Amino acid sequence: MDTSQYILNIQGLAVNYGDFQAVKNVGFDVLEGEIFGLLGPNGAGKTSTLSAIEGLLKFNSGTIVVNGYDITRKPLHAKASMGVQLQSTSFQPELNVMQILQLFAGIYGVPMNKQRVKEILNEINLEDAANKKFSKLSGGQQQRVSLLISTIHNPKLVLLDEPTTGLDPQSRRQLWERIEAIRDRGHAVLITTHSMEEAEAVCDRIAIIDHGQIIAVNTPQALIDKHRDDPEVIAVSRRGKVTLEDVFIALTGKAVRA
Repeated sequence: MDTSQYILNIQGLAVNYGDFQAVKNVGFDVLEGEIFGLLGPNGAGKTSTLSAIEGLLKFNSGTIVVNGYDITRKPLHAKASMGVQLQSTSFQPELNVMQILQLFAGIYGVPMNKQRVKEILNEINLEDAANKKFSKLSGGQQQRVSLLISTIHNPKLVLLDEPTTGLDPQSRRQLWERIEAIRDRGHAVLITTHSMEEAEAVCDRIAIIDHGQIIAVNTPQALIDKHRDDPEVIAVSRRGKVTLEDVFIALTGKAVRA
């Protein structure tokens, strides 16, 4: 495969906290025009991996290349190629949605007058929220605004950390459509999620990480097909139809993680 298609390339990533190795020789790629899911139980290494990609955490060994830029050699170029939506986001409480968008557009050097803000909010069905404070929006509206801000500078790579946590089914489906639209515009999307339904619905490929190591990489359906006859999968299957969640639990174990 042509490596020029890779927007994110990770090889041999290791992250240590003292004597504890949280991430062990992790490697995967995210392609242009792809939604890639990073799945794992609590404490599996997802957050450490994501923080290393974002440049928030110094890693011990390995390489991370974003849009052709090595994160350690050209961190500013790499970070400029990323947009990040965190699981929980707060903005300046005294500003309304229009002011927040204009603020972040200014930070990224993106022209954004009031008319353009109205057009953008209309595209995501938030035209009536322009003058509302962020804290007064519903959870789904807040996530739509956060996603908009994370992509306002048209980044090649979009990192989404459990973006639909706490949303109702309607809001979740709407956000899935927004994420798919980002993918369809040619961006690479890396999403972490605990929802196997979400991974099956929106991810083109997924990687399962456990105890700091990648244990599987493939399309959701390919992983289901590969493991559907495994005794461990059959044992945890609830209603006879094997799901990605069944495969995930079989591969990572039934024990609850702290």
